[in-house]
Amino acid sequence: MRIKIFFTVLCFLLLPFYNKAQELVFSETERTDDRDINFDIIGKMDGNYLVYKNIRWKHAISVYDGDMKLKERISLDFIPEKTFNVDFVAYPDFFYMIYQYEKRNTVHCMGVKMGADGKKMSEPIELDTTRIDLTMNNKIYSTINSEDKKQIMIFKLFSKREKSHFMTLLFNDQLQLQRKSREVVDFDDRRDVYSDFFVDNDGNFVYAKGTRGANRDYINDLKLVTKSPTEDTFSYHKIDLQKKYVDEVKLKIDNVNKHYLINTFYYTERRGNIDGLFTCIWDRTARQPAALELTEFSETMKRDAKKDGQLRFAFNDFFIRQIIVKKDGGFLLMAEDYSTQSRGNNNNMWNRYDYLNSPYMTGNDYYLYNSSYNPYYRPYNSFNYNSTRYFYANVVVMSIDKNAKLDWNNVIVKDQFDDENDNFMSYNTMIAGGEIQFFFNDPGKRYETISWQTISPKGEIRRNPPLKSMQKTYQFMPRFAKQVGARQLLIPCMYRGFICFAKADF
Repeated sequence: MRIKIFFTVLCFLLLPFYNKAQELVFSETERTDDRDINFDIIGKMDGNYLVYKNIRWKHAISVYDGDMKLKERISLDFIPEKTFNVDFVAYPDFFYMIYQYEKRNTVHCMGVKMGADGKKMSEPIELDTTRIDLTMNNKIYSTINSEDKKQIMIFKLFSKREKSHFMTLLFNDQLQLQRKSREVVDFDDRRDVYSDFFVDNDGNFVYAKGTRGANRDYINDLKLVTKSPTEDTFSYHKIDLQKKYVDEVKLKIDNVNKHYLINTFYYTERRGNIDGLFTCIWDRTARQPAALELTEFSETMKRDAKKDGQLRFAFNDFFIRQIIVKKDGGFLLMAEDYSTQSRGNNNNMWNRYDYLNSPYMTGNDYYLYNSSYNPYYRPYNSFNYNSTRYFYANVVVMSIDKNAKLDWNNVIVKDQFDDENDNFMSYNTMIAGGEIQFFFNDPGKRYETISWQTISPKGEIRRNPPLKSMQKTYQFMPRFAKQVGARQLLIPCMYRGFICFAKADF
């Protein structure tokens, strides 16, 4: 009897903790925040939640309190009319806003320090300028930062006449210029392709360069390219692909172990199907691979990844989305099943090669850096209405150890599709309590319920109670959510055609 009473009391005391994530707090909608705005969640600072918003030539920052009540909407009147490509580097109590604008055929790259109240702490300073002509894309500058945010790099890349012209500007966390470098390298836009670009905690600029044997082939030559903060020239390190072919190369920096993690799906034939995962763990200090491995996908892995279709095609629609570093030198890799189908024309066949090599994925002229999986909301007026259906299905999770060998794998099962836009599709993650939390919409609930699953360090999946809105008019966009606390997410929502934000604590 005492045990029963104790258990009842314990459940009563713990109930608020289990229900806490169900108590979502929503911000009120603002009249100007219709579904055609651009937004970016800056983060949490001094108890405030800051969100950047832009529609046409108007720029603003909305400042919310702990209950998601709007404290103030700060109009960024100092930003010129022709401003684009706004980036943020956020710290605990302030942030830098880096933006570019065009005036009289000159692109100006500017930086300004902003406070936790969304207001300027200093006047904008000019970081760089570039003269352009009418044939050039004016979106020139790209901003990246190191994991510890002590290194900020702004770079531009101009490709012309089989040459790539790099310019890099390395700043410290006071936005003081440390080094400006220029480098011209060979580049064949029909055969060469770059990975995403990174800067590590020591200021090293890093990317990968792949080369195809012919215009329509997969990559058969791969190099890791690095530039130290004290040098102006690039160093090239050939990666042994062991006579395999690869396509999209994903790079990740392990600052703890001073490693660069290189991952890509590989093929044994030039026009074949995906056979497995190629992994190279590059030791930055030794300037050589610490481990290199080809992980062949077994029939069981293929069957778990995709329930329908022939096994040999199982991974052909999968793309590497995330790599999460572990302290011991290993990492977790997430790959998502993604495809599209266009209707109403004769060119409606999904083709992985064409997707990875479309003009929207790679750049000629001035190259604007963007991850191939851009986690930013796309306004409805930016969609090309050509009757496209988007499919986002299972997520395969692989644990790779420090020797680049597969430790375990599992599958987050989901099945999502939508027509004309994919803002409600895909998934997001949060790291909490040593576990990875996965969030994605339940398509059967029309985006009003978020499925919540947890994967443990041993690969065990636990299904948690879903996150639900008390009002059916709220539709979640977990793909664009941002972790703003140890166990806290800020999730964009659509409410009757307007954008708002929900705060969820776990």
